[in-house]
Amino acid sequence: MPKKWMVILGGVGVVIVLFFAFVTSVDSTSDSKLRIYFCDVGQGDAQYLRFPDGEDMLIDGGPNNKVLDCLGRYMPFYDREIDVVVLTHPQKDHMQGLISVLGRYNVKYMVMGVEGNETLGYTQLVDIIRKKNIQVKNLYKGDRMAMVDVRMDVLWPTREYVVNNLTMKQCSNETMGQCNQLASAKGKVEQLQGGAVLGMTSDTDLNNFSFYMHLSYGSFDVLFTGDGDMKIQPSIESLGAMPQVEVLKFPHHGSKTGMSAEFLDLLHPKLVVISVGKNSYGHPAREALEILSERDIKILRTDKDGDVIVEADGTGWSVN
Repeated sequence: MPKKWMVILGGVGVVIVLFFAFVTSVDSTSDSKLRIYFCDVGQGDAQYLRFPDGEDMLIDGGPNNKVLDCLGRYMPFYDREIDVVVLTHPQKDHMQGLISVLGRYNVKYMVMGVEGNETLGYTQLVDIIRKKNIQVKNLYKGDRMAMVDVRMDVLWPTREYVVNNLTMKQCSNETMGQCNQLASAKGKVEQLQGGAVLGMTSDTDLNNFSFYMHLSYGSFDVLFTGDGDMKIQPSIESLGAMPQVEVLKFPHHGSKTGMSAEFLDLLHPKLVVISVGKNSYGHPAREALEILSERDIKILRTDKDGDVIVEADGTGWSVN
């Protein structure tokens, strides 16, 4: 089946729009519904999104190859291409499975932050991105991905936060120009030009760089949060009005510092999904479960409920 195409348009480095368009045929899941699959990948995160026109996105890949099983369950068997893969932040429980995904599937665009680390997993991920010549985009607060009637707005991190929380000790020859730009940008906003920057190190907790992404489709809204917890939520709140959402991906696998009651009340979700597996951290924490149950918010957990499937048509929505 011929695959659709994608065009990237940029506006002076402030807004990046990914337009997804039909070309010819539509697969069997293209019926005006948005489908979100919160994959059971153990102690980690992976969400597969299939948009009304058949385009798709994977947010994170979990700590192992279980994400491939999830994709095998929900992607058409003949589809060997993923339009966008998003890495919310480069830690193993969100990143490791993407190495296998990029090895098995053709990926058009990779969305990830400039921050990296010295782990073998991150090195392998960057190597395969370069070997397969996958286009990479660094996104920030104010950037948008648009998929026909669905849009995804980046709420965090801001460019200022990223610039001010990077160190310069991991600049390779390939990224030296961009690294120099960042070095000169300390304490101010610097428009990064040219190719994507990868592998910048930071003394800041990598969780704090996690993408907060607000998906909207008609009257249906979802917030994806990576592992960004209470430490960054006041900063996100200070940037403007928070969206009220129907579905919230609870940050950091339900840790006790995952979300404050005040921030939760701004979002007012009807359903919270906790992506979690067997672990020694006590996730999901009693404190996290209590603030949800006190508000009569429906809770689904991948460790108990398996894959969580949400469907929406822009007006109504349902969960399986």
